[in-house]
Amino acid sequence: MIKNELRKKYKLLRASLSEEDITAKSMAIANQLLKLDVWDKIYYHLFLSIANQKEIDTEQILHVLFARNKEVVVSKSDFKENTLSHFLLTENTKLVVNTYGIPEPTNGLPVPENRINVVFVPLLAFDVKGNRVGYGKGFYDDFLSKCNPDVLKIGLSFYEAESEITDAYEGDIPLDYCVTPTKIYQFHE
Repeated sequence: MIKNELRKKYKLLRASLSEEDITAKSMAIANQLLKLDVWDKIYYHLFLSIANQKEIDTEQILHVLFARNKEVVVSKSDFKENTLSHFLLTENTKLVVNTYGIPEPTNGLPVPENRINVVFVPLLAFDVKGNRVGYGKGFYDDFLSKCNPDVLKIGLSFYEAESEITDAYEGDIPLDYCVTPTKIYQFHE
């Protein structure tokens, strides 16, 4: 399938999820993440969920990161440039929900992309090769292109892999892993 068809398909699937489904699936994804051998890093970038898009609730992952004394990095979006700036999340960080429903920091210590070791990537769909489909604005393509080449890219999905995203192209940055409620996919060993 092509990206636009996948966007439509998975937005509809997510729209049908109840709050209970989201909570249960999000918890299962957080538990699956604990099986990965990625917890020896320092800086972990985590997206804060857009509730009205029925995204994975990342609160449990946030608890895991803080319990393991990790540095958590969150982003602020620039919709004019389609770019993200990144800030350390601390108890003093003030978060405000923007007009798109995204919780974002209003203050904090900036963190350059090259310091980030692991990025948890939001997505709508992915395929068995690690290609991903997001909302189509390119925020994460730009962000990931600025990270070190060895940054771990971990997609989080309520749904299993598609066989192929037919319009994936060279500029797309594939995932290293994708975690669903029932399975961990590993790409590019």
